[in-house]
Amino acid sequence: MIRTCKPSDFETIYAIINDAAQAYKGFIPADRWHEPYMVRDELTHEMEEDVVFWGLEQDGALVGVMGIQDRGDVVLIRHAYVATRARRQGIGTRLLQHLESTVERPVLVGTWAAARWAIAFYQKNGYQLVSEVEKDRLLQRYWRIPERQVATSVVLANKRWMDTPPVPTPSQIRVLRRL
Repeated sequence: MIRTCKPSDFETIYAIINDAAQAYKGFIPADRWHEPYMVRDELTHEMEEDVVFWGLEQDGALVGVMGIQDRGDVVLIRHAYVATRARRQGIGTRLLQHLESTVERPVLVGTWAAARWAIAFYQKNGYQLVSEVEKDRLLQRYWRIPERQVATSVVLANKRWMDTPPVPTPSQIRVLRRL
């Protein structure tokens, strides 16, 4: 069963994130890795920044979580993790498809560039990598992450993003007005 997580799920969300994040150890830059990967204060902060966590339950226990964050004209998938013991059961795909079904706007996902398995997961689910220039622009516009993380991350976009014409930048608008 997929459901919105409740405040009482906080410790379970925290445990799933830090269990599943062990897969990133040794792949993401050493200066971005710490133990635990996400501290309680950071998880609290993410929830205060309106990241809404959804979870998939098996036998009454959460085994996977995925956050969604409304950023106006787009929605971000944030903190998608499946407990190590429950991997390779389609839990991430089910969560992603459920969250996508709740929104009509384009969906963006950021992940570490070295996390090839995470990139492959999103590509398998119809997401495409955006260009390096677009990645930098999107991470700076929609995420609140350090520059070092911007430099070592990628962004993937769903079909709605790819089918949406890009919004011109102010300098592009000025050029168009002159024509």
